Amino acid sequence: MTEEIRQRIEDDAYCQTLGIRLRSLEAGSARTTLEITEDLTNFHGTPHGGAIYSLADAAFAAASNSRGETAVALETNMSYLEAVDVGTELTATATETHGSGRTAEYEVVVTDEDDERVATFRGRVYKL
Repeated sequence: MTEEIRQRIEDDAYCQTLGIRLRSLEAGSARTTLEITEDLTNFHGTPHGGAIYSLADAAFAAASNSRGETAVALETNMSYLEAVDVGTELTATATETHGSGRTAEYEVVVTDEDDERVATFRGRVYKL
């Protein structure tokens, strides 16, 4: 993995807009964080599912592109398990769970500051 790959991932405009930060990047894995702010809540006052999804998706994208080979999502799914309060920093940890030819599968676990699971995301990519 090169510094160029890391920089390209860190320069993602959407992630910068939301406040998602890349914390670690290794071949087949990545970790991203996001502090839940008032701007990221829904009408219930809890984190918007789209914000949590975006955090997990950013870790998934970073992990799946970490080797320098372009990978695009084929399918994803998300399970929301717990709500958190404004001010909580969430961490998404993506790990490659299966790789075969042109496709790979990743699991992303989203946790709160106490390392409690908030959401689980699974995704498959196609390597171009």
